[in-house]
Parts: sequence; structure tokens; C-alpha cells
Amino acid sequence: MLPPMRVLIVLAHPSPASFNHAIAREVANSLTSVGHQVILKDLYAEAFDPLLPAGEAARAATLPPYVATAVAELAGADGIVIVHPNWWGMPPAILTGWVDRVIRVDSAYKFQPGDHGEGVPIGLLKARAALVINTADTDPVRERDVFGDPLERIWRNCIFGLCGVQDFHRKTFSVTVTSTDAERSAWLSQAGELARTVFPSDNPDT
Repeated sequence: MLPPMRVLIVLAHPSPASFNHAIAREVANSLTSVGHQVILKDLYAEAFDPLLPAGEAARAATLPPYVATAVAELAGADGIVIVHPNWWGMPPAILTGWVDRVIRVDSAYKFQPGDHGEGVPIGLLKARAALVINTADTDPVRERDVFGDPLERIWRNCIFGLCGVQDFHRKTFSVTVTSTDAERSAWLSQAGELARTVFPSDNPDT
């Protein structure tokens, strides 16, 4: 039996009318419908401060309450979903700042005894799986062949792989800027179905 999961969804897009918001809502509704508990964090709506103050990265640092809450939500998540646009091959700055402040040593990863940060970290996140959903205005072939798909490396290797989440999934919807209503509707259905596949449930009512 698969018990219900606590799934953290982190959304990073400034416009509430964006397709990214529609994706996050679809994923949240899809996961809730099969019995999972969803925590949806809209970083722009919450005005999350992405600037890492001097000294906050230290193990003994006292964190602002909203950062401490975000750290606890990430550490306690059984599943993680990240939704954001591809901007210059990078996540939006607010999401990069969330990574800087929330993915912390001794919470998301640790080092071997005697390792002062120069070695290979040991992942601590308990999440069974992670799903990253991106929107893009670049043709996927060009993204892969010309740019090397940097978001894949960032999320799979540099973040989730390092923090111990090996069951990694990613989906990009493109080309968004020229997409039709019918295409977007189909993409939303795909996003919801993908979320249910990555985070399965034994809920008998579904």
C-alpha cells in the first residue's frame, strides 16, 4: 500500500495569469484528487526575499521564520514539484534565491565527518521523487543541441541528485509563446497525469 504523500509545489512566475500558474493549479488539484496533501508555495505572491544575507548560510545562523518554515516544508516533503519558466537557461532569480536560502546543510545535505565542505555531499532529503515542469519559448531541439539544456543539469545533477532525490522527472512545454488554447489544454492534462504517475496513490476513491 502507498500511503498519501505530502507534496511540496514551488511555483516561480510573476504573473497570476501565466501558464505556469495554470500548471501549478492543475498539478495541485490532480494530486489532491488522489488523496495527497499539497503545499503550494507561490514565491512571487508570497514576496519571498531571494537575497541571502551575509552569515545566513552558516550552520548556527538564526533564520527568519518564513525561511525556517520553508526549510522545514522541504525537509518534510515526500515529493517535490518545481514549476517555472526557462529564462536564459536558468530559473527565475526568485527561485534561485529560494534554493540559496532553503536548501541548507544539515537539512537537505550534509558532509562526511572531517569534510569542511570540499567533498561530495550526502543527500538528506526524504522525498521519494521530484518533478520539474518548465515552460519555454525555444524549440526543444535547439534547446538541446545549441544550449545543452542547462535546466536539466541544474535540477537533476546540481540540486536533486546532490540532495539525495534520485527519482527525478522533468517535462518542458514548448513553444509556449505560439501555443494555442487547445495545445495548452492538452498540456495541462499531461501535467496532471504526469504528477499522478510520479506520485502514485492507492486511494480507492480515485
